[in-house]
Amino acid sequence: MSRRSGILEFAVLGLLRESPMHGYELRKRLNTSLGVFRAFSYGTLYPCLKTLVANGWLIEEPGNVGEAAASLTGRRAKIVYRLTADGKEHFEQLLSQAGPDAYDDETFAARFAFFGQTSRDVRMRVLEGRRSRLEERLEKMRASLARTRERLDDYTLELQRHGMESVEREVRWLNELIESERAGRDLRGSAAEGTAQQDTTSGATGGLPRPGDDSRPDTPGDTAT
Repeated sequence: MSRRSGILEFAVLGLLRESPMHGYELRKRLNTSLGVFRAFSYGTLYPCLKTLVANGWLIEEPGNVGEAAASLTGRRAKIVYRLTADGKEHFEQLLSQAGPDAYDDETFAARFAFFGQTSRDVRMRVLEGRRSRLEERLEKMRASLARTRERLDDYTLELQRHGMESVEREVRWLNELIESERAGRDLRGSAAEGTAQQDTTSGATGGLPRPGDDSRPDTPGDTAT
Protein backbone atom coordinates (compact mmCIF):
# COMPACT_ATOMS: atom_id res chain seq x y z
CA MET A 1 0.00 0.00 0.00
CA SER A 2 1.33 3.48 -0.85
CA ARG A 3 1.65 6.01 1.93
CA ARG A 4 -0.97 8.26 0.36
CA SER A 5 -3.44 5.37 0.14
CA GLY A 6 -2.76 4.57 3.77
CA ILE A 7 -3.50 8.16 4.78
CA LEU A 8 -6.78 8.09 2.87
CA GLU A 9 -7.84 4.81 4.49
CA PHE A 10 -7.00 6.22 7.92
CA ALA A 11 -9.09 9.34 7.29
CA VAL A 12 -12.06 7.37 5.91
CA LEU A 13 -12.08 5.06 8.92
CA GLY A 14 -11.86 8.05 11.25
CA LEU A 15 -14.75 9.89 9.62
CA LEU A 16 -16.93 6.78 9.56
CA ARG A 17 -16.21 6.21 13.23
CA GLU A 18 -18.15 9.44 13.81
CA SER A 19 -21.16 8.32 11.75
CA PRO A 20 -22.09 6.23 8.69
CA MET A 21 -21.96 8.15 5.37
CA HIS A 22 -22.36 7.57 1.67
CA GLY A 23 -19.56 8.29 -0.78
CA TYR A 24 -20.57 11.85 -1.61
CA GLU A 25 -20.72 12.82 2.06
CA LEU A 26 -17.33 11.23 2.67
CA ARG A 27 -15.71 13.07 -0.21
CA LYS A 28 -17.22 16.35 0.96
CA ARG A 29 -15.91 15.85 4.48
CA LEU A 30 -12.48 14.91 3.18
CA ASN A 31 -12.39 18.06 1.05
CA THR A 32 -13.76 20.49 3.62
CA SER A 33 -12.50 19.13 6.94
CA LEU A 34 -9.14 17.71 5.88
CA GLY A 35 -7.39 20.08 3.51
CA VAL A 36 -4.78 17.47 2.62
CA PHE A 37 -7.51 15.69 0.59
CA ARG A 38 -8.73 18.67 -1.48
CA ALA A 39 -7.54 17.09 -4.70
CA PHE A 40 -8.96 13.62 -4.07
CA SER A 41 -11.61 12.40 -6.49
CA TYR A 42 -14.31 9.77 -6.58
CA GLY A 43 -11.94 7.72 -8.73
CA THR A 44 -9.55 7.56 -5.78
CA LEU A 45 -12.10 7.27 -2.99
CA TYR A 46 -14.24 4.38 -4.24
CA PRO A 47 -11.40 1.89 -4.76
CA CYS A 48 -10.34 2.74 -1.20
CA LEU A 49 -13.87 2.04 0.08
CA LYS A 50 -14.01 -1.26 -1.79
CA THR A 51 -10.69 -2.29 -0.22
CA LEU A 52 -11.93 -1.43 3.26
CA VAL A 53 -15.12 -3.43 2.65
CA ALA A 54 -13.09 -6.39 1.40
CA ASN A 55 -10.94 -6.22 4.55
CA GLY A 56 -14.06 -6.41 6.70
CA TRP A 57 -13.54 -2.93 8.17
CA LEU A 58 -16.63 -1.45 6.48
CA ILE A 59 -19.99 -2.76 5.42
CA GLU A 60 -22.24 -1.39 2.68
CA GLU A 61 -25.87 -0.65 3.46
CA PRO A 62 -28.62 0.92 1.34
CA GLY A 63 -29.44 4.44 2.52
CA ASN A 64 -33.02 4.97 3.71
CA VAL A 65 -33.57 8.10 1.65
CA GLY A 66 -31.96 6.47 -1.34
CA GLU A 67 -34.23 3.43 -1.05
CA ALA A 68 -37.34 5.60 -1.07
CA ALA A 69 -36.14 7.55 -4.07
CA ALA A 70 -35.12 4.35 -5.81
CA SER A 71 -38.60 2.90 -5.46
CA LEU A 72 -40.07 5.96 -7.18
CA THR A 73 -37.45 6.59 -9.85
CA GLY A 74 -36.08 3.13 -10.48
CA ARG A 75 -32.58 4.32 -9.66
CA ARG A 76 -30.16 2.39 -7.48
CA ALA A 77 -30.19 3.40 -3.82
CA LYS A 78 -27.14 5.22 -2.54
CA ILE A 79 -24.79 3.01 -0.59
CA VAL A 80 -24.04 4.01 2.99
CA TYR A 81 -20.74 2.88 4.48
CA ARG A 82 -20.66 1.85 8.13
CA LEU A 83 -17.65 1.01 10.29
CA THR A 84 -17.59 -2.56 11.62
CA ALA A 85 -16.28 -3.65 15.02
CA ASP A 86 -13.12 -4.90 13.28
CA GLY A 87 -12.83 -1.56 11.49
CA LYS A 88 -13.09 0.33 14.75
CA GLU A 89 -10.44 -1.86 16.33
CA HIS A 90 -8.16 -1.37 13.32
CA PHE A 91 -8.61 2.41 13.45
CA GLU A 92 -7.78 2.46 17.16
CA GLN A 93 -4.59 0.54 16.39
CA LEU A 94 -3.69 3.14 13.78
CA LEU A 95 -4.41 5.95 16.26
CA SER A 96 -2.01 4.40 18.77
CA GLN A 97 0.91 4.55 16.35
CA ALA A 98 3.33 7.41 16.98
CA GLY A 99 6.35 6.49 14.85
CA PRO A 100 8.03 8.68 12.20
CA ASP A 101 5.22 8.15 9.68
CA ALA A 102 2.80 9.91 12.06
CA TYR A 103 4.65 13.23 11.85
CA ASP A 104 5.81 13.27 8.24
CA ASP A 105 4.55 16.09 6.04
CA GLU A 106 2.14 13.79 4.20
CA THR A 107 0.53 12.32 7.30
CA PHE A 108 0.72 14.84 10.13
CA ALA A 109 -2.31 16.92 9.08
CA ALA A 110 -4.52 13.82 8.87
CA ARG A 111 -3.27 12.55 12.22
CA PHE A 112 -3.79 15.96 13.82
CA ALA A 113 -7.38 16.11 12.52
CA PHE A 114 -8.20 13.07 14.68
CA PHE A 115 -6.34 14.16 17.82
CA GLY A 116 -9.71 14.41 19.57
CA GLN A 117 -9.91 10.61 19.36
CA THR A 118 -6.23 10.06 20.21
CA SER A 119 -4.82 9.45 23.69
CA ARG A 120 -2.80 12.24 25.28
CA ASP A 121 0.47 10.29 25.43
CA VAL A 122 0.26 9.48 21.71
CA ARG A 123 -0.58 13.11 20.91
CA MET A 124 2.50 14.20 22.83
CA ARG A 125 4.78 11.77 20.98
CA VAL A 126 3.44 12.84 17.61
CA LEU A 127 3.73 16.56 18.41
CA GLU A 128 7.23 16.20 19.80
CA GLY A 129 8.27 14.06 16.85
CA ARG A 130 6.88 16.63 14.42
CA ARG A 131 8.69 19.44 16.24
CA SER A 132 11.97 17.54 16.23
CA ARG A 133 11.59 16.83 12.51
CA LEU A 134 10.99 20.52 11.75
CA GLU A 135 13.83 21.71 13.98
CA GLU A 136 16.22 19.43 12.05
CA ARG A 137 14.85 20.80 8.78
CA LEU A 138 15.22 24.37 9.99
CA GLU A 139 18.84 23.80 10.97
CA LYS A 140 19.62 22.42 7.51
CA MET A 141 17.81 25.31 5.81
CA ARG A 142 19.79 27.87 7.83
CA ALA A 143 23.07 26.12 7.05
CA SER A 144 22.22 25.95 3.36
CA LEU A 145 21.25 29.61 3.26
CA ALA A 146 24.48 30.63 4.97
CA ARG A 147 26.50 28.72 2.36
CA THR A 148 24.65 29.98 -0.70
CA ARG A 149 23.47 33.47 0.31
CA GLU A 150 26.05 35.28 -1.82
CA ARG A 151 25.18 33.27 -4.94
CA LEU A 152 21.39 33.78 -4.75
CA ASP A 153 19.47 36.57 -6.46
CA ASP A 154 17.05 38.62 -4.36
CA TYR A 155 13.94 36.65 -5.31
CA THR A 156 15.45 33.24 -4.66
CA LEU A 157 16.79 34.52 -1.36
CA GLU A 158 13.36 35.83 -0.40
CA LEU A 159 11.80 32.45 -1.27
CA GLN A 160 14.33 30.72 0.97
CA ARG A 161 13.51 33.10 3.81
CA HIS A 162 9.80 32.54 3.31
CA GLY A 163 10.29 28.78 3.61
CA MET A 164 12.28 29.22 6.80
CA GLU A 165 9.65 31.51 8.29
CA SER A 166 6.94 28.93 7.55
CA VAL A 167 8.87 26.26 9.42
CA GLU A 168 9.61 28.64 12.30
CA ARG A 169 5.90 29.48 12.62
CA GLU A 170 4.92 25.83 12.80
CA VAL A 171 7.60 25.14 15.42
CA ARG A 172 6.21 27.96 17.58
CA TRP A 173 2.70 26.58 17.12
CA LEU A 174 3.86 23.10 18.10
CA ASN A 175 5.60 24.51 21.17
CA GLU A 176 2.33 26.00 22.38
CA LEU A 177 0.39 22.82 21.66
CA ILE A 178 2.94 20.75 23.55
CA GLU A 179 2.83 23.16 26.47
CA SER A 180 -0.96 22.87 26.60
CA GLU A 181 -0.82 19.07 26.45
CA ARG A 182 1.71 18.95 29.28
CA ALA A 183 -0.49 21.24 31.37
CA GLY A 184 -3.53 19.06 30.64
CA ARG A 185 -5.43 21.96 29.10
CA ASP A 186 -8.21 21.52 26.56
CA LEU A 187 -7.53 23.43 23.35
CA ARG A 188 -10.84 25.28 23.42
CA GLY A 189 -10.37 26.14 27.07
CA SER A 190 -6.84 27.34 26.38
CA ALA A 191 -8.04 29.51 23.50
CA ALA A 192 -10.78 31.08 25.62
CA GLU A 193 -8.35 31.66 28.49
CA GLY A 194 -5.81 33.23 26.14
CA THR A 195 -8.44 35.52 24.61
CA ALA A 196 -9.57 36.75 28.01
CA GLN A 197 -6.00 37.44 29.06
CA GLN A 198 -5.22 39.34 25.85
CA ASP A 199 -8.44 41.34 26.05
CA THR A 200 -7.54 42.67 29.50
CA THR A 201 -4.24 44.07 28.20
CA SER A 202 -4.39 45.04 24.55
CA GLY A 203 -7.77 43.90 23.26
CA ALA A 204 -6.08 41.50 20.86
CA THR A 205 -7.42 38.04 20.13
CA GLY A 206 -5.51 35.33 21.99
CA GLY A 207 -5.53 31.58 22.27
CA LEU A 208 -3.46 28.89 20.69
CA PRO A 209 -1.93 29.61 17.30
CA ARG A 210 -3.93 28.20 14.44
CA PRO A 211 -2.57 27.19 11.04
CA GLY A 212 -2.85 29.99 8.51
CA ASP A 213 -2.92 32.94 11.00
CA ASP A 214 -0.47 35.80 10.56
CA SER A 215 2.84 35.09 12.31
CA ARG A 216 1.57 31.59 12.95
CA PRO A 217 2.18 28.31 11.12
CA ASP A 218 0.70 27.29 7.81
CA THR A 219 -1.54 24.24 7.66
CA PRO A 220 0.38 21.27 9.14
CA GLY A 221 2.22 19.45 6.40
CA ASP A 222 2.33 22.52 4.11
CA THR A 223 5.74 23.72 5.30
CA ALA A 224 8.44 24.08 2.73
CA THR A 225 10.76 21.16 2.24
